[in-house]
Amino acid sequence: MEVAFAITSDGTVRVVGLGSGSPPVDAEIALPLVELTAFGQGSGWSGPRFTGTAPGNRLRYQGHCVDGSRLIVELHDPDTGLTAFAEFESYAGVSVVRSRVRLRNDGASPLVVQSVSSLLLGALPSPDALDVHWARNDWLAECRWVCAPVRDVLVDIGAAVHQHDSRAAFRLTGRGSWPTDGHLAMGALTERGGGRAWLWQIESPAGWRWDLGERDGGTYLALNGPTDAEHQWRVRLGAGESFTTVPVAVAVGAGFDEAMGAMTSYRRAVRRAHPDHVGLPVVFNDYMNTLMGDPTSEKLHPLIDAAARAGAEYFCIDSGWYDDDADGWWDSVGEWEPSVRRFPDGGIRRVLERIRERGMVPGLWLEPEVVGVRSPVARSLPDDAFFQRDGIRLVEQGRHQLDLRHPAARAHLDKTVDRIVGEWGVGYLKLDYNIVVDPGTEGPGDLAPGAGLLGHGQAYLDWLGGVLDRYPGLVVESCASGGMRMDGATLAVAQLQSTSDQQDPLRYPPIAASAATVVPPEQGAVWAYPQPSYPDELISFTLGGALLGRIHLSGHLDRMTERQMGLVQDALRVYKEIRGDLARALPFWPLGLPGWGDEWAVLGMRVPGGPSYLSVWRRGAEGEVRVPVEHLAGRAVVAEVVHPGAGGSGGAVWDGSGVRVAVGSVPGVVLVRLR
Repeated sequence: MEVAFAITSDGTVRVVGLGSGSPPVDAEIALPLVELTAFGQGSGWSGPRFTGTAPGNRLRYQGHCVDGSRLIVELHDPDTGLTAFAEFESYAGVSVVRSRVRLRNDGASPLVVQSVSSLLLGALPSPDALDVHWARNDWLAECRWVCAPVRDVLVDIGAAVHQHDSRAAFRLTGRGSWPTDGHLAMGALTERGGGRAWLWQIESPAGWRWDLGERDGGTYLALNGPTDAEHQWRVRLGAGESFTTVPVAVAVGAGFDEAMGAMTSYRRAVRRAHPDHVGLPVVFNDYMNTLMGDPTSEKLHPLIDAAARAGAEYFCIDSGWYDDDADGWWDSVGEWEPSVRRFPDGGIRRVLERIRERGMVPGLWLEPEVVGVRSPVARSLPDDAFFQRDGIRLVEQGRHQLDLRHPAARAHLDKTVDRIVGEWGVGYLKLDYNIVVDPGTEGPGDLAPGAGLLGHGQAYLDWLGGVLDRYPGLVVESCASGGMRMDGATLAVAQLQSTSDQQDPLRYPPIAASAATVVPPEQGAVWAYPQPSYPDELISFTLGGALLGRIHLSGHLDRMTERQMGLVQDALRVYKEIRGDLARALPFWPLGLPGWGDEWAVLGMRVPGGPSYLSVWRRGAEGEVRVPVEHLAGRAVVAEVVHPGAGGSGGAVWDGSGVRVAVGSVPGVVLVRLR
């Protein structure tokens, strides 16, 4: 990645080129390196768009230095004494730049900051030449990408009037404690006609905002964490105090797929190293369409035996294992002690031992951040250990929210994990989060609730990193009612990410096909829940649709016939054969990202120096589709259907620049390997 900077005649620094070989633009029409708003400083000519701000236009170049792979540019505002350090980081062989900004108040007076950009890019091509891409992300309907001409979202008002460019902007925001509820914290621009692509993500565990606008005939992009206007976020910087924004990352490539491949490589480069990312073991979880939060020894024992026979390597007991309450457990959780009623013979530790005896690693579900209002923990911890507003402890759906900045909250969770992992020998934790708090908390020292929410989110990830430091072999799955917490900050710490709570196998394909836009395939947990009541074709459909992600097995395997169990075993055999490739693969979408109701969906995985794979789903239409594969065009290629196996109703024929794939059943899915 090459980034070009220029210092203008007024002393401001601007990005004038992004991407290898990208010609630099006129510095005078680019944007200042940092924009911010603060009380008493004015917002500049553009108001709530956070560009053209008065403090941003006063930040003057002081110098720069290189620290390893980072470039740090120092800027200073003589009026307020504020110093800004804009940090840019790149990674060898990856066409991505990561950026964040650190503010330090070197003045004598306090400064209340309302917004500060993590990255500004101006002088991108004209809105007339670009398409914009963004993703809706709703419960049970994650990763639904939309594409539109930029001109459809940025109206052309003609030449600049009233001494101003257009004040229109297209913006997306994430709000509340589910950072990807509503939209992914991502977006992209592509040049129409197959040119360059710019793809970005905002790595915030709380609020975020991105804006597209027009200036001097070009397009600009502004990437922010939480702001006062959108998230009730503010920080007061006293003399000598500092604040650092959330990081953002921008990938550049020759088209959407290439940029997404670069972003996938970047995500692998910045995440916490873990053997799970290489081994990709098969996880069985007892919840989805199976025990549904009602585990008992009687139900689990045959299921454990069947999962081991099928080929699972981890077995996770999902919610309910702690429930001894006749009135239900939703508003009484928090102690995380095992039920006596559910596990009468030897307790839950006997069940965990049975999992180990069958050659699998035991796992448990946990919702660490919540405490039910009826839980004894709600009375034993101090009020400041919970989210609060105006001195009142918050309640959301019968639950309190822990604030992980408080030492008592952190000690409570450390004690819980040390018992479950350290004493019981659990090797897998599914960490769920099923409430939403918006806009946040006003704990001691918080100027505004959005600042409290960001502080908690960062403290939660710091706590989780500490858990993994103590137990480096532990595997952690992040979940928030499925994919409501699929942000880059969380994905850099957790080993796996739940992609959805979707229960209908016929509605899962567009989620499974698009999940790799936000999470590398080896981290994206995709449900496969075959049932004994399913016909063979539907069993193969739900299994086959998870093979290019991280297969998460569920279903009543203990009630299956030998033939049905054979279908499960065959799918897991294929997965284990290809999973080493998935750990290095880069995604592509030869038919484009699927719509929610599309009859065909295709996900590709390209392994550098190795084969390529295609998952081809059919939910209607005729029985054959042609799939172009541009990176293999003109080469001699062998196309092979690797799932379903012998007797399956699929076929694949290479035609020189693509593959004709036949899927004989509706619904149906085939996995094709191209060598």
